[in-house]
Amino acid sequence: MLSRLGISKVTGRDTMRILWALLCCCCCCCCWTTQAEIFTSIAQMTDLIFTEKELVQSLREYIKAEEVKLAAVKSWANKLDDLTRVSTSDPEGYLAHPVNAYKLMKRLNTEWSDLESLVLQNPSEGFISNMSVHRQYFPDEEDETGAAKALMRLQDTYQLDSEAFSRGMHSNALLTVDDCFDMGKTAYNDADYYHAVLWMQQALKQLDAGEEAVVSKVDILDYLSYSVYQMGDLPRAIELTRRLVAIDSSHQRAGGNLRYFERLLFKQLNELNQAYQPASEEPIQLGTYSRPKDHLPEREAYEALCRGEGLQMNEVRRSRLFCRYQDGNRNPRLLLKPIKEEDEWDSPHIVRYLNMLSDEEIEKIKELAKPRLARATVRDPKTGVLTTANYRVSKSAWLEGDDDPVIDRVNRRIQDITGLAVDTAELLQVANYGVGGQYEPHYDFSRRPFDSSLKVDGNRLATFLNYKDEPDAFKRLGTGNRVATFLNYMSDVEAGGATVFPDFGAAIWPRKGTAVFWYNLFKSGEGDYRTRHAACPVLVGSKWVSNKWIHERGQEFRRPCGLTEVD
Repeated sequence: MLSRLGISKVTGRDTMRILWALLCCCCCCCCWTTQAEIFTSIAQMTDLIFTEKELVQSLREYIKAEEVKLAAVKSWANKLDDLTRVSTSDPEGYLAHPVNAYKLMKRLNTEWSDLESLVLQNPSEGFISNMSVHRQYFPDEEDETGAAKALMRLQDTYQLDSEAFSRGMHSNALLTVDDCFDMGKTAYNDADYYHAVLWMQQALKQLDAGEEAVVSKVDILDYLSYSVYQMGDLPRAIELTRRLVAIDSSHQRAGGNLRYFERLLFKQLNELNQAYQPASEEPIQLGTYSRPKDHLPEREAYEALCRGEGLQMNEVRRSRLFCRYQDGNRNPRLLLKPIKEEDEWDSPHIVRYLNMLSDEEIEKIKELAKPRLARATVRDPKTGVLTTANYRVSKSAWLEGDDDPVIDRVNRRIQDITGLAVDTAELLQVANYGVGGQYEPHYDFSRRPFDSSLKVDGNRLATFLNYKDEPDAFKRLGTGNRVATFLNYMSDVEAGGATVFPDFGAAIWPRKGTAVFWYNLFKSGEGDYRTRHAACPVLVGSKWVSNKWIHERGQEFRRPCGLTEVD
């Protein structure tokens, strides 16, 4: 088949490129068919800022045109008002003068027609046309929902109450009553009553404080009371519903809900032989209700690390961490200018390289990646198919050495520093994280059928995943598993965005121009399950990273296999 395309000789590296291109095509096709992707990348959202600015200018031009038109119509009206006042006071006397008679004929035949044409002019056409051109790039309802859920994710991860967001978190980005209501409604429609309560309560609080809003107090109380009921707080649900009925006694649901809630509460009290206790007067806030458990067993540990809590660094471990100059085993390109290497963790060994990328290289990589950014995908563990997922919110692009000398130089530098061959590595993946951008705990390597007799670091077994159900994700590449990860940080992040390892309690914070490196596999080829890691949600800022995943093939003499099962 290749010979038909005029390709007479294909090297191993060419084969790798062809296979990887096919894999990336599958990834891209999956992304193109996915809607609601704008909120997943800050870089692409910046285009919307300039689009909105252009639309505001177009709107002002429309307003100016309408004002000019209205001024002309007002001038006509004022002139004709004075004229008709005179003509109607004595119609026969007015028309007795031949000039007045002529001007009446002229006005009704010509000038009123001109006025009609003026009124029929539509200055909005330019604005509407401009809107139509840009509308195709507008976010849709799913984008709005995704952005709302991202705020809730940040709220949970960093333990921020709704008021912290609503009042701007030390900035001028404020949420109105209607914004808070829409946030709560988004959660409600997703049967997420925990967040619905928090945001409806904030909307009610701001409305009670006198803030103007389109939404009514009745609507807020309607959603809030039912959400509180769903959280199991019957006394408070009754109190809120009574407030609603006091405002609108004819509300179609409130009366029935109130009677139902009261019957249910008294039934429970009778069964427990308890007396009625009125609802707590304490306002609903973060911590009033427990957040429901979800699919992630290490959720609490993961989020604590994102906040900088629960870190397992201690003096003994810190004493084992060092910094050094790394020359890549006397690599000629590093002898005169070795790279600075710092230990981030002792076991598993994680190191950070300083000054890995220059500002100029970072800007070039971002420039190459931006037009190619597409929603990042994950491989379904049961089907092996690439798909988008709520636990990975970012956009990514794949760059190869032939795209630009900078990419080729970065790839060569990674090989020089690590001593590992990159000919069989994946293309350089560039990722930009959007609103609340994150990648929940995951492994970089493909899990093979799990041997329950295997012991990893004592008896640490990742029992919460079904390893047997994950197909070999990289079989098609023919390069083996991901032996190591080289992660470049291409931006500083104002708040959030750490890389955390829940299994052993480490958090690594982004520092522009640096890179971190670790092995995913032991020398035996078995996966190091301790390397399960996550990219924490970005709270404030834009996070850019680039990944180089290095594969087993080609490392036979660079990192020989170990003699023990786990080495």
